[in-house]
Amino acid sequence: MEGTVSNPPIVSSAASSSTASQTAGQLEREISQKMQALYKQQLGHQPGKVSCQLFDATLVVVLEDSITQPEQLLLEKGQTKLAEQVRADLSQAMMSPVKSLIESILNVEVLDLLSDATIKTKRTGIIAVLSHTPEVRNPEAIPKIKK
Repeated sequence: MEGTVSNPPIVSSAASSSTASQTAGQLEREISQKMQALYKQQLGHQPGKVSCQLFDATLVVVLEDSITQPEQLLLEKGQTKLAEQVRADLSQAMMSPVKSLIESILNVEVLDLLSDATIKTKRTGIIAVLSHTPEVRNPEAIPKIKK
């Protein structure tokens, strides 16, 4: 599946100045890899799998196994509400770095960033509403949203 990465090596390539030379799948994989690295760097926990898909001027990212060890410990001790609050606070703290990462890779402005996590399934979902569809070498590969 395009844009899906499971525990990849951390790639340190600089963001290209033009996304038009890359395919949609290449951009999705780069976002997936760098999102894993960002979570590892910022939270000390690397999600097990990151799936990423462009849809017109929208980017959807799903992080599997995104719950940190402290959140897991709180859950095991029956502190579900506290674990949920910690997750909400961490998600809020990650908004700015995630927005910057997406903008730097896609070379488009993120107009809105929505994020939510489910503690029980250990998944985090992120939706980025973009100012426009990113330029790619294969624009036909990006599904269009019917208006």
